[in-house]
Amino acid sequence: MKEEKYIKSPLNYVGGKYKLLKEILPLFPKDIHTFVDLFGGGFNVGVNVEAEHIIYNDICEPVVKFLRCLSGSDIDKILAEIDKYIEKYNLTKENKEGYLQLREDYNKRTKSAMKFYTLLCYAFNNQIRFNKNGDYNMPFGKDRSSFNPALRQKFIDFHKRINVIDCVFLNIPFERFDFSELDSKDFVYCDPPYFNSVATYNEQNGWTEEHEKKLLSVLDMLNEKGVRFALSNNLKYENPLLDKWKNKYNIHYLNGNYSNCNYQKKDKSQDVEVLITNY
Repeated sequence: MKEEKYIKSPLNYVGGKYKLLKEILPLFPKDIHTFVDLFGGGFNVGVNVEAEHIIYNDICEPVVKFLRCLSGSDIDKILAEIDKYIEKYNLTKENKEGYLQLREDYNKRTKSAMKFYTLLCYAFNNQIRFNKNGDYNMPFGKDRSSFNPALRQKFIDFHKRINVIDCVFLNIPFERFDFSELDSKDFVYCDPPYFNSVATYNEQNGWTEEHEKKLLSVLDMLNEKGVRFALSNNLKYENPLLDKWKNKYNIHYLNGNYSNCNYQKKDKSQDVEVLITNY
């Protein structure tokens, strides 16, 4: 599959893997029965994988709710709902007040999936971030963010793809995922928050040393069961746990970098993105 054939998620995730698909996907097994996207995020990887069944999982409930809403829905009705919110709040690249009103209504009133997505379209860098109370708190994306024609087409293409694959959407902590039915024909892909990174997903102890230990233990368990896995990570971060653990498996060095990231500027040229596999 050529790069231009890949479907790009309409969701913008810091560290999203779309730009790395041309390097990651060729390293995946070719005979996948069930593909588990354990930290699914924007679903750039899972939506492009060839597998009989796909299980998407993520801890962010509004994102999972959005993806479930797309699955099995009518594209015209979904777009009409987005357009309704744009008209109701007079959303433009300049109307900060309309954006703030939509954000307040989403946080304090109805948390519908398409209201959430419309909010993302006009937020700063279209990014996803919530405060400790669970309120969406990204500022307005003045002069940059909107549901423009390119994003609308991306949305349509993504919707079409998500409705031709056999996929279920789960919203559970990774350590509670039931791996018991998986076997050697299946494949688990992990793109967790990177321990010790300073991206927004690590705010409020989003990914701690304890999380890292649990994930590496899960991967060892999968290996013992004969289940294939791949782990995305970046070696530029200080992570003694990963440094010691990774040498048991195969390390594939990738060349990608992220144009949309919240890392410190001094780190941007030091990416050592890897895919660690047990096959």
